[in-house]
Amino acid sequence: MQRYGKVIAELRKKRGMNQETLAGLLGITRASLSHYETNRREPDYELLSRIADFFHVSLDYLMGRSMNPTASVNPHVSEFLSRVELADESVTERFELTIDGRTLTNEETRRFIDFIRAERALG
Repeated sequence: MQRYGKVIAELRKKRGMNQETLAGLLGITRASLSHYETNRREPDYELLSRIADFFHVSLDYLMGRSMNPTASVNPHVSEFLSRVELADESVTERFELTIDGRTLTNEETRRFIDFIRAERALG
């Protein structure tokens, strides 16, 4: 797996940009960009997201987890990440729900859902 620094440098060069130009567009110093490109420092998630957005690539591509620059999350995974209906039994059957690292039993899951419903009815 290649590191993000090499990918950032390659993307920058493909655009015909020098470090100073890209750093200015990202709102960071040229020295910071140089450290990121050589993997001497790690950019935070916000900056990695800005870089991925700027170059129109996925974070997985930027991090070397995918060879496809525009790969996106599987639609089913994306839906799960954006909204989960716990009352839907297929969710509790297909996924392991945990609290504090311990798996919830089916009975615990039902009691949890009942508790939330009761609390909302009172509120």
